[in-house]
Amino acid sequence: MKTDIYQVDAFTNELFRGNPAAVMPLNSWLPEQQMQAIALENNLSETAFLVPLPEQDDADFHIRWFTPTVEVPLCGHATLASAWVVFNRLGWQQDRVRFQSKSGPLAVTRRSDDWLELDFPNLPFEPRPTPELIRKALPNAPRTGVLRAK
Repeated sequence: MKTDIYQVDAFTNELFRGNPAAVMPLNSWLPEQQMQAIALENNLSETAFLVPLPEQDDADFHIRWFTPTVEVPLCGHATLASAWVVFNRLGWQQDRVRFQSKSGPLAVTRRSDDWLELDFPNLPFEPRPTPELIRKALPNAPRTGVLRAK
């Protein structure tokens, strides 16, 4: 099987700046161990894998992100890099691309100035008491913090 892989520097328009991510568009999923091995070989903070979805109301591609050691549920810069590849290398004609991820739907819009704008999910949080060990080590720590709800 032959497939393309791209390295894109997100958050910049200058070479060797920004936050690099690898993007690998696929026709169908590779085995998880193979995607993990590719991410390890790339040795970037994230490698994004994309698979087109059949026509649906809520997404155009399924996206997954792997670090060199684990799969992660959400990665902003690799999503922007993936959208750049979709718009600039895969010939996407619409001004918006929608990804389905483990964190839910993500949309990237190509603005009239060619910048890409990512719509991040609004994840719920709930209060939790600050662990006693932290409060002992940091006397001014707040008595409660927040934890992302599952």
